[in-house]
Amino acid sequence: MANTIDFAVIERASATTPLPEVVEYLQEHLGGAALGYLAGLSDTQMLRRWRDGASPQPIAKQRLRSAYHATRMLVEAFDDETAEAWFFGSNSKLDDEAPVRVLRTAQSVDDLRLIVPAAKAFTRAPE
Repeated sequence: MANTIDFAVIERASATTPLPEVVEYLQEHLGGAALGYLAGLSDTQMLRRWRDGASPQPIAKQRLRSAYHATRMLVEAFDDETAEAWFFGSNSKLDDEAPVRVLRTAQSVDDLRLIVPAAKAFTRAPE
């Protein structure tokens, strides 16, 4: 891990960054197809509307903010390719589910509670 991550700054940004900027960041670093999938969309047309200021359903907002929080940590610690690999790979902290699937199938905030801690654990150097 080359960069020191300021977890508090990322946590604050994940709560305060306007949603259109969250969507733009996620599209830039994960791509539209991955973002549409984790947001629970059947196609990516809605992403453009969200970037333009349309408001997603509450659970979609939470999926986006959780994904943004995790992506910011992963991109700052590694790079876009590693972030994408983390989202699509099996994760032992998520009962061997891929984080992208956990995000897509989340029906409540409680379903998302392990995404950020799993990403944070991945960004920390092994002891």
